[in-house]
Amino acid sequence: MRPRPYRVVVRPAIGLAAAVGVWWGLVTAFDVPTFFLPAPPDVVDALRRQGPYLLRETWATLGHTLGGFGLATAAGLAAAGMLSASTWLRETVLPVLVALQAVPKVALAPLLIIWLGFGTESKVALVGLLCFFPIVVATLAGLRATPAELVELARSLSGSRLRTFRSVRLPYAAPQIFTGLKVAVSLALIGAVVAQITTPNAGLGAVIVRSGQSADTPLAFAAIGLLAAVGIGLYYSLTGLERLFLPWARATAA
Repeated sequence: MRPRPYRVVVRPAIGLAAAVGVWWGLVTAFDVPTFFLPAPPDVVDALRRQGPYLLRETWATLGHTLGGFGLATAAGLAAAGMLSASTWLRETVLPVLVALQAVPKVALAPLLIIWLGFGTESKVALVGLLCFFPIVVATLAGLRATPAELVELARSLSGSRLRTFRSVRLPYAAPQIFTGLKVAVSLALIGAVVAQITTPNAGLGAVIVRSGQSADTPLAFAAIGLLAAVGIGLYYSLTGLERLFLPWARATAA
């Protein structure tokens, strides 16, 4: 069996290199115009020429993504904790949350601009709305899946409701919570880009809009590549935190 670094690093690198090779070969073989589909060297040249500009817009996208994701995480964990503690509250509020989730968040972007303006606030709000529901659902599922015998054992040892929640229910739900967070962080990046395309005044979404208006396709591809890199970095950062804080869950799953 191959060592883990080979499977985690080398195999994806081989796949990426193969995809880039096929892309480059097709563009060269069919002599595709650069404005229609740039070759990889054209994208690399755009990254080199516009490096400071792209770095600044990447930071803007990262700020919008993490801002909305952080707010959604705090609100989602709190909401799931309250819903898990009260059957009446869960049966009353959860259908409302499901109904709100059914509304396409892109349709809310113009309203958020009216309410919060064209700045950072509306972008962060859209990101938060996209992230909130997956975090609530995953956390609630984890909290409700705690075996009843563990809860009864904690109570038999004179554990208070809060202490039982903190020492039994929350650790048991932690793997599910991280699953919801990893789903939500991908949605967070999507929400940030949608918000930036709607109001293209900052971020990589705005770069894509501007490059489309000027037919600078290599710059658009460079921005898309940076978005992919940011998404991968955020996902694996959460995976690393999960491995750091939940080593017991990894050992159980192995």
